[in-house]
Amino acid sequence: MGLLSGKRPAHLGVREGRLAPCPKSPNCVSSQAEDEAHRVAPLLIDPRETAGEAWQKLGRALREMPRVAVVVQTEAYLHAECASRGLGFVDDLECLLDLAAGVIHLRSASRLGYADFGQNRRRIETLRRRLAPEPT
Repeated sequence: MGLLSGKRPAHLGVREGRLAPCPKSPNCVSSQAEDEAHRVAPLLIDPRETAGEAWQKLGRALREMPRVAVVVQTEAYLHAECASRGLGFVDDLECLLDLAAGVIHLRSASRLGYADFGQNRRRIETLRRRLAPEPT
């Protein structure tokens, strides 16, 4: 990682079944956010797949994305570092498998700066398109 990667935040991970809340700055999105400015929809698990299959598919999709490094992947939590092209700013992407709700919760946040010009939201939507179920 480059000079603009910042330090890995200590507050990442799951606490009481939730990902960390977004800060007030506009450089974070989360499917668990309470406010619309930061909220994105979670990934729905395709009913034709098991949760385990959807989780493995998510990990593969992230590993295939450019400048994305999966740091941790457990049975229900994933943390990836996503570097920007050029300057190498790093964003932290977290995913949490919620079996009860049949979804994968997402959080993507910039480590440095205040505004991200929509990059974290675009990353989530790109991932959503990559994981969209094939038409039957």
